[in-house]
Amino acid sequence: MGKRSDILLIYTGGTIGMIKDYKTGALRAFDFDKLLKRIPELSHLDCNIKTVSFSEPIDSSNMNPDCWVQIAEIIEDNYDAFDGFVVLHGSDTMSYTGAALSFMLENLTKPVILTGSQLPIGDLRTDAKENLITSIQIAALQEKGRPRVAEVCLYFEYKLYRANRTTKINAEHFEAFASLNYPSLAESGVHLKINEECLLKPNRGKKLRVHKQLDNRIAVVKLFPGISENVLEGTFNSPGLKAVILETYGAGNAPTETWFCNLVEKAIKKGIFVVNVTQCSGGSVLMGKYETSTYLQKLGVINGKDMTTEAAIAKLMYLLGGGIDKKMFKTVFETPLRGEIH
Repeated sequence: MGKRSDILLIYTGGTIGMIKDYKTGALRAFDFDKLLKRIPELSHLDCNIKTVSFSEPIDSSNMNPDCWVQIAEIIEDNYDAFDGFVVLHGSDTMSYTGAALSFMLENLTKPVILTGSQLPIGDLRTDAKENLITSIQIAALQEKGRPRVAEVCLYFEYKLYRANRTTKINAEHFEAFASLNYPSLAESGVHLKINEECLLKPNRGKKLRVHKQLDNRIAVVKLFPGISENVLEGTFNSPGLKAVILETYGAGNAPTETWFCNLVEKAIKKGIFVVNVTQCSGGSVLMGKYETSTYLQKLGVINGKDMTTEAAIAKLMYLLGGGIDKKMFKTVFETPLRGEIH
């Protein structure tokens, strides 16, 4: 029998960490040191669990790059002492955090699994127990003394996904997330089925590098019929702006009106990076397929391919913070770094 895995549970905030006071109906934060008492099933798992909480747990709507650095530093400081990490997080911005951590944690050789719940841990019908138990179970999986999963993942409602491929699609159903452009990494049914061929294969010879410089001077513009020149101009001329993500139609199409083309061209000439991602939940940008995207390609717009908006935001912050050479930026952005793009 191999040694028991050591798992660190990191609580940042969110519904999963709430408990209902049945007398008042109010929700209050839950003391994670009493986790085993609340979820006795955890004692049946073949691993040792330690917990650490943000000193002030936050609602995930308040999540920001400083918090991402805080999570990354907790992982960095405990990296050698633990075999896997489970991050408890509010579901609203979980896909953003997952994408950011995937870029920040370079040469990761251990699982970092984000999970949460739609209902509090103390609720009778809660999804928190299953999400938490299975996340810990997957994080503890070993093969020949090594973790079976070695990337940043998101586990929710019986499915393990690559975190930087996910989007929150539902605020009311237990099945809150989808990964429309990449298969799930594992499915939890009667048996836990790992899709080995979908997992990232880490380079175990390299040491973990944690990138903490993130540059958030970016804007996201969702195109819609009738979008006004003034509003777009205001966005593109924001002081200090480094990059703009255009959420385009279909396979990467945008208006061909002269003012729009001129705005994009002027921005690129000014050194602002413009990234094209589709506003469709699934599918990919195919610049040049239609006339309405050919001109974007000619102008030097970066092709976001099948990347989610969340992953594009995280990748931009990471690359801008890393001071990549401007001439190389487009090439690096269009290259898969952590399995975020096909």
